[in-house]
This record gives sequence, C-alpha cells and structure tokens, in this order.
Amino acid sequence: MSQHNSFRKAGGGRVKKRSVLKRYERIELLASRKLWKEGDSVLCLPKTKPSV
Repeated sequence: MSQHNSFRKAGGGRVKKRSVLKRYERIELLASRKLWKEGDSVLCLPKTKPSV
C-alpha cells in the first residue's frame, strides 16, 4: 500500500530551516549575547531571533 502524498516529506527529504528555537538553543544564544547568565531563570525567556 502506498503512502498518501500529505504524509511524504516535501522536497525529497530535505530539512526545512526552523524559525523557532528550542529552550536550550535560546539560552545558548542569549548567553553568547550576554543577556543571560548562569543561575538566571530558564522560564519566561525573552524572544530571540536565530542568528544568521
């Protein structure tokens, strides 16, 4: 039985670039920008855009 087109990966399996960061990625990015330091809360982090 074949797969329905809506379940197939678009573009032959290429990975789409994510526009949303995971929490640990946001913390790493904020730490590199010196906006977060060790011991700060990991909840209610400010919005961040991925680095280019």
